[in-house]
Amino acid sequence: MDLKQLKAFIAIADLRSFSAAATQTGLSQPSLSRLLKQLETEMGVVLIDRYHRPLHLTDAGAFFYEKISAVLKEIETVTSMTQRLSMPSSTLNIGFVPSVLYGLLPEIIATLKQSNPDIDVNLKDISSYQQIDALKSGEIDIGFGRFAHQNPWIQQILLRHERYVVALPKAHPLAQVRAQRLIDLANNRLILYHQTHLPITTTVSTAFSSSKTKSPASSPIDADSAAQQHTSLDSQAPLGQNEPITEPLLHLFAQYGVSPFMTTTVSDLQVALGLVAAGEGITLVPASLSTVRTEQISYQRLIHENATSPIYLHTLKDCVHPSIPDLLTATYQVYEQRGITYRPQKFASMP
Repeated sequence: MDLKQLKAFIAIADLRSFSAAATQTGLSQPSLSRLLKQLETEMGVVLIDRYHRPLHLTDAGAFFYEKISAVLKEIETVTSMTQRLSMPSSTLNIGFVPSVLYGLLPEIIATLKQSNPDIDVNLKDISSYQQIDALKSGEIDIGFGRFAHQNPWIQQILLRHERYVVALPKAHPLAQVRAQRLIDLANNRLILYHQTHLPITTTVSTAFSSSKTKSPASSPIDADSAAQQHTSLDSQAPLGQNEPITEPLLHLFAQYGVSPFMTTTVSDLQVALGLVAAGEGITLVPASLSTVRTEQISYQRLIHENATSPIYLHTLKDCVHPSIPDLLTATYQVYEQRGITYRPQKFASMP
């Protein structure tokens, strides 16, 4: 059994066609067929049923496909990391979520370049969820995100907590109230925009069993499906008791036993603020976004001390780009200049 045989099997299994797999791999159909046959002979197992069109995996083939796909992905990750360790790139590729860009990230990059004028920085807008695969593939070297991740390849540090503020239409009755409470916001349509959800299971307060609640969070929504939801989900059924809430804003409301009257889920934060500006609801955003659309939106603080959005920095455990220590130093310099409270940390493999 060798990598050629395994890659041939994966290509055929993915595309369910010898001709399509041949086009993808650049091998001839007879070569693919021969590699597959060699693999099946060595294993003593038929992996693909060739008598159906499109081709079908046998039960054994489906099991082998699931397991070996993960193994091959790990091999690709290790290979990429080994190459990057032997020949570090001079460019620091930084992934970020849009809300971080509205905050201190531009200032951090400027500070980094002041102390390292020769450094080449490449910024990429990429969700917290997608940053993990991007780190493994080498697309980015480090990522600024809003969510904690549990992944054996990744190490992560918490930079700080940023307070949430309430974004309300300028004509809203609460638009001039300087200290807001979540319970006072419950009768509004809450606009949800997170593409990544909390990696936890939370018990829903009994307040969420109210018959007036119409929310899309009765089950976790993955990043791909959330990104496709541009329209209202108001027709969803009410939440029951003891169901998990992983949507960050709903989780925050649930901590105070509060259920928003109605929710709408959109594809991203900019769309959410657009709907607020149009008077279609309210939302909560990190305080750094309180300069966006100020002619149409009123931003007011929440009185709740734990109403915060964390900012994480994550990179690979075994492949830390040589410029990352300088980036972390620049980050803390900006925090000190701004009087922001933080706890200095460093990645495990940093000097």
